[in-house]
Amino acid sequence: MRVLFLHQNFPAQFLHVSAALRERKGVEVIAVTHESNRRRFNVPIRTYQFNSANVSASVALATHYAQRIARAEALAPTLDLLRREGFEPDVVVGHGGWGETLFVGDIWPKTKILLHAEFYYSATGADVGFDTEFYRETPLQSKIRVRARNTIMMQALFDAHSGVTSTRWQAKQFPLDLARKISVAHEGIDTERAKPDRSATVALKRNNLAFSASDEVVTFVSRNLEPVRGFHVFMRALPAMMRSRPNAHFVVVGADGEGYGASAPVGRTWRSIFLEEMRAKLDMGRLHFVGRVAHQNFIRLLQISSAHIYLTYPFVLSWSLLEAMSCGALIVASATPPVEEVIEDGRNGFLVPFFDADALSEKIAEILAEPTAYDSLRLAARQTILDRYDLKTKCLPEWLALIDRVADA
Repeated sequence: MRVLFLHQNFPAQFLHVSAALRERKGVEVIAVTHESNRRRFNVPIRTYQFNSANVSASVALATHYAQRIARAEALAPTLDLLRREGFEPDVVVGHGGWGETLFVGDIWPKTKILLHAEFYYSATGADVGFDTEFYRETPLQSKIRVRARNTIMMQALFDAHSGVTSTRWQAKQFPLDLARKISVAHEGIDTERAKPDRSATVALKRNNLAFSASDEVVTFVSRNLEPVRGFHVFMRALPAMMRSRPNAHFVVVGADGEGYGASAPVGRTWRSIFLEEMRAKLDMGRLHFVGRVAHQNFIRLLQISSAHIYLTYPFVLSWSLLEAMSCGALIVASATPPVEEVIEDGRNGFLVPFFDADALSEKIAEILAEPTAYDSLRLAARQTILDRYDLKTKCLPEWLALIDRVADA
């Protein structure tokens, strides 16, 4: 069997399944990615050139579509070169949001496509319009923009033989006719790597500090610090958390780049905006922004965490939440989908209303006041990941079986 992976930032969601396929006897695996990708690769790589800045659309609503079509067009010669070299994949696995699978059927008409259908946007009931503080559109503007944004995913999934997404809630966001194509299979958590270790330590060299599980350390993680992941709610809860726990330190992992939601005003970052809003009320000696960190350091931070805060709009579920649970962290999360698919309040973590900074700060104070009282929730969080999201025993077998089914269809 021959399998081709397409992703501009490969390996992305396909890290483990691509490696597992390459270990199979009789399976040939290749990946095609953007030339700027500097990640480590576990399979042979081809690259393509593309610069979205060179793509323009006369209608603003068409920009998203135009950029994805242009990316697919830029990728096509690389795929056609593979064809002329004699490579014909049985299955192409790609992410629907980038447009890279759009012309696969024109190059290899017999090839099956398995599409990672990560998210289908909606004008109601999901991230759009959820947070009115940053909502600047009329209902009609939202509906039009969302429909335009979904066009690429709809076309890609229509052409695909099967789709896959990470949670049941994400699958339910798709129109019924398309949802019938979609299986639910999470990419999986390496529970042997992300595991409890209360002997772990973390050093913050810039601040000349070191922490262990005996210290009061509250963690907050987001790839980019932005409202979609509740950064503003966290910042507004900080003063009360600091007052109630004068020895607690708060470690924030995340960058200031472009995120999933609205961009910060030109020349600003969301971090600078909310720091400016709250700085006078904060003890800056106990607030530590560490940017993005190496994964091994990230795991150690979760292992020593006294409480881990995860907030999100109704949107794609972050791997960081599941890795925190796998490390036995005590979770305080927002009562939003698809978090509620994973966290059961009072059993394997706690849920608070997304916008309720007071409820968040009160729950953190309650947890830190009795550090051993909630050990059963830590154990239950870990067990949830072992039962439902373990890479080797659950998720990787599901992905491999799905690829086999698509190849044999």
